[in-house]
Parts: sequence; C-alpha cells; structure tokens
Amino acid sequence: MSVFFYGCVTLDGYLADKNHGLDWLHETGGAGETGYEDFYRQMDITIMGRRTFREIEKLENPETVYPTTVNYVVTHDKTLDRKGFLPVRGDVAELVRGFPGEKNIWIIGGNTILAPLLEADLVDSMTVQIAPVLLGEGIPLFTQGEPLRRFRLEEVRRYGQFAELVYGRK
Repeated sequence: MSVFFYGCVTLDGYLADKNHGLDWLHETGGAGETGYEDFYRQMDITIMGRRTFREIEKLENPETVYPTTVNYVVTHDKTLDRKGFLPVRGDVAELVRGFPGEKNIWIIGGNTILAPLLEADLVDSMTVQIAPVLLGEGIPLFTQGEPLRRFRLEEVRRYGQFAELVYGRK
C-alpha cells in the first residue's frame, strides 16, 4: 500500500478560501495544465472528507469525477448517498491500514484527513502544486500540529502558472 497526497495550494499555503471555495484555483488554470491525469491513472482508492466532497457535489456530474477509483468520504453524515462515493466513519489511519494488497491511495483535500495520516507516518508521497495566488486567509494544508516528518525532494515541474513539488518519504 502506498499513500499519496496530491493537491494544489496558494502561495500562502491555503487549499481553499475561508468558505471552503475553490474559485481561486479554477480561475488560475485547469487540471489539463498539470500532471493530474498521469497521477490519477495510478490510483486505486481516493479518500476525502465531507467538505471536499461537498465541493465535488457542486459539479454537474460528480459521479464522473473519479470514475476508475473506489472513492471514500470520511463523514459522520448518515445521509450521504451519492453514486460512486462510499461514506465511512472512524479513524482515517485505521481505514488506510485496513486496505488489502498493493493499493495506491490518494488523499484528497485538507488537513483533517491528512494530519492523522502524517501523525501515523502513513504518507509515502506528497505532490504539492503551488498556484500564483495569495488568499490572505483560508483553509490551510497543514494544521500546524503535525509531528516532525522529513521528506526528500524528488522532482520539480512547471505546468503553466503552477509549480509542482514532488516529495517522497525520507
């Protein structure tokens, strides 16, 4: 099993604006300008939180966003009922440890899902794209409570206006 974080932040480190919106990202460029498609083809499972899922729900056909992966939404919401997304409860680290075999798991979204996995030392790779945007406030990638973890820089890429940093477990 390998656990990947792949996401885009602003220059000041935010994943989303203070209302969890992503307009800043959509106005900067699209996934076609990045290595997203190559990355996604390697994934077997996605895991996201409810707030990230709410942004996906706003799209025209949310069930087509991640068509080739098994998609989990960590939530206490018992009403989540969307084709292609499976609600799960409990500790995200235990969920990840429970997956059998050689699965590639993509952690989508923010710090409430990522932080427990960093705490449990389960994150193998982090691909962080940086957009040329300053929000000033918003939802940060990290909680600022994560334990010390060291990664090694494996690649630096440029996709249009985006810089992409790929880090592996040290």
